[in-house]
Amino acid sequence: MAKKEKLPRVAMPEQDPGVRSKNFDEVPLGYTVDMAKQEASRCIQCKKPACVTGCPVSVDIPGFIKHIADENFEEAIKTLWDKNALPAVCGRVCPQEIQCEGKCIVGKKDKPVAIGYLEKFAADYARNNNIESLPEIPEKTGKKVAVIGSGPAGITVAGDLIAKGHEVTIFEAFHKPGGVLVYGIPEFRLPKEIVFSEVALLEKMGVKIEQNVVVGRTVSIDELLEEGYDAAFIGVGAGLPRFMNLPGENLIGVYSANEYLTRANLMKAYKFPEYDTPMAIGKNVAVLGAGNVAMDAARTALRLGAENVHIIYRRSREEMPARVEEIHHAEEEGVQMRLLTNPVKFIGDEKGRLQQVECLQMELGEPDDSGRRRPVPVEGSEFILDCDLIVIAVGSNANPLLTGSTDGLDLNKWGNIDVDEDTNKTSKKAVWAGGDIVTGQATVILAMGAGRIAADSMHKYLERGW
Repeated sequence: MAKKEKLPRVAMPEQDPGVRSKNFDEVPLGYTVDMAKQEASRCIQCKKPACVTGCPVSVDIPGFIKHIADENFEEAIKTLWDKNALPAVCGRVCPQEIQCEGKCIVGKKDKPVAIGYLEKFAADYARNNNIESLPEIPEKTGKKVAVIGSGPAGITVAGDLIAKGHEVTIFEAFHKPGGVLVYGIPEFRLPKEIVFSEVALLEKMGVKIEQNVVVGRTVSIDELLEEGYDAAFIGVGAGLPRFMNLPGENLIGVYSANEYLTRANLMKAYKFPEYDTPMAIGKNVAVLGAGNVAMDAARTALRLGAENVHIIYRRSREEMPARVEEIHHAEEEGVQMRLLTNPVKFIGDEKGRLQQVECLQMELGEPDDSGRRRPVPVEGSEFILDCDLIVIAVGSNANPLLTGSTDGLDLNKWGNIDVDEDTNKTSKKAVWAGGDIVTGQATVILAMGAGRIAADSMHKYLERGW
């Protein structure tokens, strides 16, 4: 076992930064079979695997890794599918470094086992070799479930409940399923064909997907329940852009990250003119914020042809909420980090087009309520940065379209849905909720974990009623 701990972690092959910054192809190239087996052999197969406790959906991590080490790739993906309907997605976008890998015992003395890379390998191997493992669907219960939103939470609920014999229909507002996986995350980080292939497995199990249905406008939750649905799950995410209320925010050239990334990803502006999606192409771009969404926007701007892209963030590098890997990739590609910098005003020309942003230098003071040191302005440090495109990526809020049109649904002060922590049941009879509409903007795997809790509770309700 000691020898296993000393094996070096197998690096993920990647596109060269100078090449990939000009294309939308996936950055990590994936493990070969030999690489995957070598990395899998680093797992010491703990009797009490801490990595599993770090996974919100409790994947049997040592189990699937052991199958890879033994070159039994079909069993590896079956082990993953047993708990996770989206392994190809999670292998790419989960923050493994703070979840499963963050608890890896090997990581105490060495680099942790590359659980995310191995999950990606197993899922890609299955897709490339047409391996499918659909669960045996039991006899139909006669119960119908409406799932509102086809993001990670909704997909998990649909998969879990169809496997228990209930009839499930997903209602999706957009023209493609996948939620934030398709409108928010760029192609170079999560190819859309991968999302669609995993959603297709749900359809093969019998899940129906109705697109272009805006629940809260096209139809209400009450109407769905009156039409014969026995229960409903709300997984509509947090799609309302958050702005900063700065002077000049209405200038032409100021985008929310939601709009910017939706145009680029779901509406495929990056393939213009093949897809006729209008999209502003900035020469000097500033992205406000330092989370994963900000990194996605900055790296997208580069690929669309920007000459200079700046991340503007009012705290220091240590406080940046984005994954370390995403920050590293952005810097490799040429994104410039302007830390301890706070925008205060957008400046335009006589035609109302953005030309510059005025900023202040900051320094870190005492910790605030979040535990992070509060940024404090440095007096007299104002400066001007030329930019013709700004993307505001400082988070998003709950879209009130559905919640505002649904009676009996308790909300918190941020407009998110209040749920029972143990079941994800809302205050409204026969209605559950989970994901970003409950927690605010969070991770894919946390939304899936919430979906699993809700599905278990919904199944008990559909069986017995309570």
